[in-house]
Amino acid sequence: MYRFILLLFGLILNYSAVMAQQKTDKFLHDLLIKAGDDSVNKVLQNPGEYRVQIIYTQINRDKNNKPTFKNYYFNYDPYLYFNPASMVKMPLAFLALEKLNTLLNKGLDKYTPLAFDSSYAGQKPLYQDFTAENGLPSLAHFIKRAFLISENDPYNRMYQFVGQQTINRNLHAKGYQNSRITRQFMGFTEEGNRHTNAIRFLNPDGSTKYAQPAAYNPDVFDYSRKNLVGTAHYDNNDKLINAPFDFTEHNNLPLLDMQQMLQSVLFPSSVPKKQRFNLSPDDYTFLYRYLSQFPSETPYPKYDTTEFYDSYVKFFFNNKSHKLPSGVRVFNKVGWAYGFLTDVSYVADFENKVEYMLAATVYVNADGVLNDNKYDFKTVGHPFMYHLGQIIYNYERKRERKYQPDLAAFRIPYEKRDPNDTRPALKEVDN
Repeated sequence: MYRFILLLFGLILNYSAVMAQQKTDKFLHDLLIKAGDDSVNKVLQNPGEYRVQIIYTQINRDKNNKPTFKNYYFNYDPYLYFNPASMVKMPLAFLALEKLNTLLNKGLDKYTPLAFDSSYAGQKPLYQDFTAENGLPSLAHFIKRAFLISENDPYNRMYQFVGQQTINRNLHAKGYQNSRITRQFMGFTEEGNRHTNAIRFLNPDGSTKYAQPAAYNPDVFDYSRKNLVGTAHYDNNDKLINAPFDFTEHNNLPLLDMQQMLQSVLFPSSVPKKQRFNLSPDDYTFLYRYLSQFPSETPYPKYDTTEFYDSYVKFFFNNKSHKLPSGVRVFNKVGWAYGFLTDVSYVADFENKVEYMLAATVYVNADGVLNDNKYDFKTVGHPFMYHLGQIIYNYERKRERKYQPDLAAFRIPYEKRDPNDTRPALKEVDN
């Protein structure tokens, strides 16, 4: 009996600790409710069902243009699991450039061609990339493809370059203790994901400039916190299992971690030095460009702009026009899978001198069944994200500021697609 009481007391304490993590600021709650949009209120009134979390970040500048940041939260909980899906591509791009900067003495840069060999069961080699201008893979081109329309294989290749051990040790060293990236998008087992390919950086003549051997991660991950979602799911054999889907060993990125990662790259001096990624000035410019460039501006890859329109991966501005307001650029990353939609953004309106950050995730799966490809993205998820984005954008346009921001750091020289380019455009990609 005594042991039972102790166990019950421990469970109560653990439950209370988890509940205490949930955070909602009255200001943000009232701002969103007052706007009165049905697609937003429907979700906000049922935060448990929709597993919604929102972080709105006001940015204020002083007379020297130095920014300060104030976060407002709705139902934020670092232990409320959501599947980050393609959001993992953002930290992988940062970590890939960071690792590359440790190899500068090898004569490498992000444009150096590279080749991937198969070093373990199920791994796939890669020697060509026909979407690149020179037909060869490179880290620069992987990052472009991962950001512009969120392609999947570039993420796998960045994962293989950085390595599972380095990914997680570096994220934890930067203070992201609850973040975990352990899976490629290749259907590998937990053991298979620990193995990463041998890679060769190439000279112009195709000879090897630098060889990175295959790697294995022996580190142990803490899977003690169970993450179960839904009421049923289909397994890999398309068999219906009447039990929740188990995300315990999947990738995990709390929303605040992702907001801080993006802030650390866009505003490095705003976070502690240990939290920053080791990037060069050219890396920052490169990242800013492809976090915000439109597919229609991009010559390589040449994406079909009917399918991959300007607001395709800009959920907070993705309306029927498929266009962003004049003067607005969104530096962001999105993810969608298993009924989860996520967007972590920095918005800069150069015409109205407005800037802010907005991060949100929502789960839209009315039938509770996962892996059935029947999610409510179009009817609930996308309308919620768009109208949430517009509420904050319209509020920010009216919000008084003592000092207008100088946004010159984010005025990027974007690429331009040649209107006479007759190459066929990419209409189908794995994303």
